[in-house]
Amino acid sequence: MPKKKTGARKKAENRREREKQIRASRANIDLAKHPCNASMECDKCQRRQKNRAFCYFCNSVQKLPICAQCGKTKCMMKSSDCVIKHAGVYSTGLAMVGAICDFCEAWVCHGRKCLSTHACTCPLADAECIECERSVWDHGGRIFACSFCHNFLCEDDQFEHQASCQVLEAETFKCVSCNRLGQHSCLRCKACFCDDHVRSKVFKQEKGKEPPCPKCGHETQQTKDLSMSTRSLKFGRQTGGEDADGASGYDAYWKSLSSSKAGDAGDREDEYDEYEAEDDDEDDNEEGGKDSDTETTDVFGNLNLGRTYASGYAHYEEAED
Repeated sequence: MPKKKTGARKKAENRREREKQIRASRANIDLAKHPCNASMECDKCQRRQKNRAFCYFCNSVQKLPICAQCGKTKCMMKSSDCVIKHAGVYSTGLAMVGAICDFCEAWVCHGRKCLSTHACTCPLADAECIECERSVWDHGGRIFACSFCHNFLCEDDQFEHQASCQVLEAETFKCVSCNRLGQHSCLRCKACFCDDHVRSKVFKQEKGKEPPCPKCGHETQQTKDLSMSTRSLKFGRQTGGEDADGASGYDAYWKSLSSSKAGDAGDREDEYDEYEAEDDDEDDNEEGGKDSDTETTDVFGNLNLGRTYASGYAHYEEAED
């Protein structure tokens, strides 16, 4: 019989387990919560953007820079980690910073640990949007990671990409190597694999995790746990229906295409006829206006109104009786 654990031993084991989890959580910080990807509002132009050394829009320097590694805005000098010694003085602003990261374009404080470790562990080192292929230096927004394929996304494309990320590059849920149902799905390759073909000799499966994709090595997920959908075609055989003529079933597609072209041609002819009719009406109106002017001049040509002001007559020229 093994010895019964004492209370002190249980507390020590629980403490070691908690410390292990805390260390693991520090290494796996969410990308949206990382200090180098924090939200910042410019002091000058009041535009919200990613944490940067200089404003993306007006290039102004911020009054309170944020460290890209530890996230602090003031150095309290509680430890001797500072490269620049400032005993008894709290340093803020440019007196606190020590470098600019080339990857995330943010300030790094003058702490020895931050200066020596941030460039190697910067989460935005290879951050390029999978949709628009823009890096951190090409746009002013924050960087996010897709919750399905874990690729980098910019602030403009994050919602649109995640709405269409769970779509397979196939018409069925069958395995890409055989005809069986794919139980494991890779959201980067957009492909399904069965239990036999998901095993790979190149990428090894870690204990307690899902098997990696045999193509790219990304961790696969159970297809039943996802809202996966297949690719749908809006042309060709899919629109022919059961009554499609011909061996290939493209007859309905070509018929609809020809009818749409004929309809467009008919609409163009009707517009052209209406345009010509409007031109003819305008020409008739102009000719009618000229004829009416000549008729009025003929009617009032022989009319005598006597001596008028328009004919050169004035009241002071009237002869006295």
